[in-house]
Amino acid sequence: MSLAIFLIILVVLIWVHELGHFSVAKLFKVRVEEFSIGFPPRIFRVRRGGTQYSLGLLLVGGYVKIFGEDPGEGRGDSRSLNSRSRWVQAAVLAAGVAFNLVFAWLLLSAGYMTGLPTPKEHAGFGEVSDVRTTVAGVLPDSPAERAGLLPGDVVSAIKTGSTEFSKGNAESARAFIAAHADESMIVAVLRPSATEGGFEQKTFLAKPEEGMIEGRKALGVELGDYGILRLPPHLAFAQGAILAERITVESARGLGRFLGELLRGTADFSAVAGPVGIAGAGAQAVQSGFGTAIIITALISINLAIINVLPIPGLDGGRLLILAIEGAVRRSIPERLVTALTLFGFVLLIALMVAVTASDIARLIG
Repeated sequence: MSLAIFLIILVVLIWVHELGHFSVAKLFKVRVEEFSIGFPPRIFRVRRGGTQYSLGLLLVGGYVKIFGEDPGEGRGDSRSLNSRSRWVQAAVLAAGVAFNLVFAWLLLSAGYMTGLPTPKEHAGFGEVSDVRTTVAGVLPDSPAERAGLLPGDVVSAIKTGSTEFSKGNAESARAFIAAHADESMIVAVLRPSATEGGFEQKTFLAKPEEGMIEGRKALGVELGDYGILRLPPHLAFAQGAILAERITVESARGLGRFLGELLRGTADFSAVAGPVGIAGAGAQAVQSGFGTAIIITALISINLAIINVLPIPGLDGGRLLILAIEGAVRRSIPERLVTALTLFGFVLLIALMVAVTASDIARLIG
């Protein structure tokens, strides 16, 4: 059920992206031939205002077909995208990215109105309540991951054969683990439960190992003091903007590092997630509760925007780059060259997707 819910969320995010292109095209009176949720075969269609609205059987995304978006199509027709100014073309192309960013901001803002998991020390407005020592991250192939600990788990106790940690903050919990690094530990946690609307108690057995942190043994778990931040609407919108901006900057930096490593041939595909990994993480987030699901959904929406704005032929960013070059040289790039570059971009993206998906599957079966 959690996976099904998350797949619906993914479809919504793609629909939001396409809605951006659709809305701005309509705003500038560019003809939109079709707006579809899902892919053919079509199970429903209706025509309104010159646009066919469709529902496809394959609900794995959606698309918008704009007249004149293909090279050379509809030149001379006033309702063709190709016949409009480059500023109008750029606005239509950039609208999908803008809608994904705005959607993430609105989603995070709505989350703060109901309450979102937030570090005790945070930038922005309001005070965090019900602060607890929480698992913020788990290193791959670490004792913590093998034991079954997950981000979002609230640490209630850590026990060894000789002593126990049950009260304190994240810093004291880390100190306890470091002081007993040669002992096996029973880690008791409260795990958010979407079905029960609260928490379920779980215990895990793990022993610190070398190689997790330089210079000492560790469980491979990142701990932080987290609670719930709930804000009135006017502050929620401001705090949502702060978090959306931080996620956007950090995601862009992370993607930039990965692409740089990819060009140098040193990319670690285990550090990124493809469709399989995203679906698994998303299903886990939905199961962890409403707040976690909102954050992961906003994160994916922002990353969808960042990926689409990359200057790769076939993506919105690639098409924007072509427009910028045409504007600079004051003439159109030959249609055959644009088509060839677009095909090359798609091949490149498919190859990258296959490599990342293979890494996802390897992690699952490993």
